[in-house]
Amino acid sequence: MSGKIGFNNETYITEQSKRIRERVDRFDKLYLEFGGKLFDDYHAARVLPGFDVNGKVKLLGELRDQAEIVLCISAGAIEQNKVRADIGITYDMDVMRLIDNLRKIGLYIGSVLITQYSGQPSAQTFRQKLEMRGERVYIHTLTEGYPSDVDTIVSERGYGANPFIETSRPLVVVTAPGPGSGKLATCLSQLYHEQKNGIKAGYAKYESFPVWDLPLQHPVNVAYEAATADLKDVNMIDPFHLEAYGKTAVNYNRDVEVFPVVRAILRRITGEDIYKSPTDMGVNMIGRCITNDEVVQEAARQEIIRRWFTARVDYAKGMGDLESVKRIEFLMSSLDLHAGDRRVVGPAEEKAQSSGRSAMAIELPNGQIVTGKSSELMNDTASVVLNSIKVLAGISDEILLISPIVLEPIVRLKKEILGSRYPVLKLEEVLQALSISAATNPTAELALEQLPKLRDCEAHSSDIITQDDNDAFRKLGVRLTCEPVFPTTDLYFR
Repeated sequence: MSGKIGFNNETYITEQSKRIRERVDRFDKLYLEFGGKLFDDYHAARVLPGFDVNGKVKLLGELRDQAEIVLCISAGAIEQNKVRADIGITYDMDVMRLIDNLRKIGLYIGSVLITQYSGQPSAQTFRQKLEMRGERVYIHTLTEGYPSDVDTIVSERGYGANPFIETSRPLVVVTAPGPGSGKLATCLSQLYHEQKNGIKAGYAKYESFPVWDLPLQHPVNVAYEAATADLKDVNMIDPFHLEAYGKTAVNYNRDVEVFPVVRAILRRITGEDIYKSPTDMGVNMIGRCITNDEVVQEAARQEIIRRWFTARVDYAKGMGDLESVKRIEFLMSSLDLHAGDRRVVGPAEEKAQSSGRSAMAIELPNGQIVTGKSSELMNDTASVVLNSIKVLAGISDEILLISPIVLEPIVRLKKEILGSRYPVLKLEEVLQALSISAATNPTAELALEQLPKLRDCEAHSSDIITQDDNDAFRKLGVRLTCEPVFPTTDLYFR
């Protein structure tokens, strides 16, 4: 890992908020569809070194006096217990997390909207849970006539059948835990009702990826395709923008495909053509805030490789499809990328082969690669982290940070009392033991202090690791990939 910065986050917040204010000034009320993740946008941080994972929220903080937030979640996502893979919680839990976190920084949450409702019992339960806590909740059903019958959509049978969401501020940010939550339909439905009430309302879209003013094959835009391979998104030149302005702009297939309908709906509601292209709808200043394109391109290439490993593991677990894997392989081929371009892959595989055990490698901030393997006491994730923090602290490899006298009783407890089939210690268990040892052992304390330095380090495992270890690495901020190989022949694995 280089540690080099390629993106100016302060400039981004300034420029993006300026453009949003310009859009707000054009209308009595602006509905801003907020794509991507509000908090914890790790994808953007990985492909744009220097991007603040919570930079979007800080940007909204600049607009807090004007803005209120409507959080959307689809009834289907609630019913299916859809999970945000990056933080490991369901969409409905993330809605509650978002409400708490946004309020802590002074942002106003106007309401929660459950979209695409068709009688799902779990959606009603979620509504009741929120209302019992004092939240205002609305429900929208599927819009009659959508997507092609504009006459029906823009009528009392279409958007008119939705309850109007009461808002009080000039900027209404419509956001969600993830894609497919009905943000666009919510904005358009609100515009219909606002127009009926005599309010001149407008629509715009907060964009992150693809970056419209970077080339189609720029690694940052290719990395977005890799990240959305499961959604079958494809970047493309915006033909409407090219025709209207004679300029090349990059967008993605869903926005381009739906634009004729969106334009027709907006024209029917407002009586004018507000936008000439899907790119016009977006507010995206990312491309102009890149300060080192070489650094950004390399970061994006690494993200594409990480996405390939992730897709292969998901497929091995039965959570993904082979088409997504093949799609990312095609993207890798288009940029001449290979698994070996990820520096930690080779050392992890070599350690596994030489030891005959599961193994892992971590690349430290200075570029040094440290390996670790599983043992009778701990697994490879715990081993490699202990080895890494010893190197960072300048502690000799021969020195034990945690005495076996401490670890062995924990293993016996797991096996003999708690009945664990896999009593070897996982990463979080070992770190807890290390923190206890640090109370009386200055060397252990010195090692423990190195843990924050692992944030943004790259790691690779020769096997699929447990969900507990995966969660621990995510908390540490380590960028982990795994080979799509199960460590045992047992069918039950977590």
